[in-house]
Amino acid sequence: MAKQDYYELLGVARSASHDEIKKAYRKLAMKYHPDKNQGDKASEQKFKDISEAYEVLKDSQKKAAYDRYGHQAFQGGHGAGGPGGMGGFDFQFDFGNAGFSDMFEDIFENFTGQQRQQPSRRGDDLRYDIEITLEEAFSGCTKNINFQSLSSCEECDGSGSAKGSDPDTCSTCSGSGKVRSQQGFFMMERACPTCQGSGETITDPCKSCRSTGRIRKEKTLAVKIPAGVDTGARIRLSSEGDMGLRGAQAGDLYIFVHVKPHAYFERDKQDLYCTSTISMARAALGGSVEVPTIEGTNVTLKIPEGTQSGQNFRLSHKGMSSLKGSSRGSMFVQVHVETPSKLTKRQKEILREFDSDSSSKKPKKREKLSARIFGFLSGMREIWNALHPTSICFKKGV
Repeated sequence: MAKQDYYELLGVARSASHDEIKKAYRKLAMKYHPDKNQGDKASEQKFKDISEAYEVLKDSQKKAAYDRYGHQAFQGGHGAGGPGGMGGFDFQFDFGNAGFSDMFEDIFENFTGQQRQQPSRRGDDLRYDIEITLEEAFSGCTKNINFQSLSSCEECDGSGSAKGSDPDTCSTCSGSGKVRSQQGFFMMERACPTCQGSGETITDPCKSCRSTGRIRKEKTLAVKIPAGVDTGARIRLSSEGDMGLRGAQAGDLYIFVHVKPHAYFERDKQDLYCTSTISMARAALGGSVEVPTIEGTNVTLKIPEGTQSGQNFRLSHKGMSSLKGSSRGSMFVQVHVETPSKLTKRQKEILREFDSDSSSKKPKKREKLSARIFGFLSGMREIWNALHPTSICFKKGV
């Protein structure tokens, strides 16, 4: 009986791409897999046929040979002396034991819901949460951390065997650390249950570590925190986690960063926000105010005449550092005008005159009164600055 065309078996065109062929095969493999059609010989044969087709068409060289010579390309009819000088293609298909299992490794998980088990004695990853200040996040810092982890046992040098004795080769897996078992068409592979994947058995275990090759110890590390880091950042320290069983590779240590809230600044990514409280006279007449920065120095902020409470000012390159380069964010200052609660009788009279004249249509009278108000506010500014230095408070959105 003639074999069915491989492209027809998979239901794809001869011009189909590798991804299209793979997708079609996976769909059919899930449909005809023996585990889903137990006792159905037709489905079992169909599964073998589509698997054979996919094995050829997924390989560019085999596919080229099949496109040119068809099934005869793999029947020994076109060796070195065959038509076209094929160069001795000799393809064989082994649908039993390990070869069969390996062929379906890339789709195994899709239609069984399981993963191939591989022996692994690697140590566990560890987590450490570290808290830093906003200033440390701005400039970067180095922090010493103390934690416990499983480290190599000094008594047996991590071997798990007592001094003077060596581990024996596992008789179950012959030292490979893994065993195989047949399940239908699949050859399942898993860690050896006798040696847990190590390939060795301990006949004289170390009393300190009880044959594990590791014991829990206190460890101190210096961790470098880069400038510009923010809450939620994660730093990975390779092989600083728990040591693996009997000298196997150690896991990793992950440092999770938390930045403390600041008393004055609020942060939004690279930008900083704060408020500055100024007097009514300074808001009306203008002037300047000293504002602290994240570096620990002060910067002079110019206040224009007629500044309103809630007005925002931007200071470029005064925000947080960037993790990706030398750039910096901005610092946004929102001014809050403080109204004096205690005024003299004369000060109140002048303010009442100013308020009543604000809608007056007599230019000359308004000019004279404005001059008087300006003189009054100037006096107020001098008195206010002498008795109440400009106060600074910081928070976003005030």
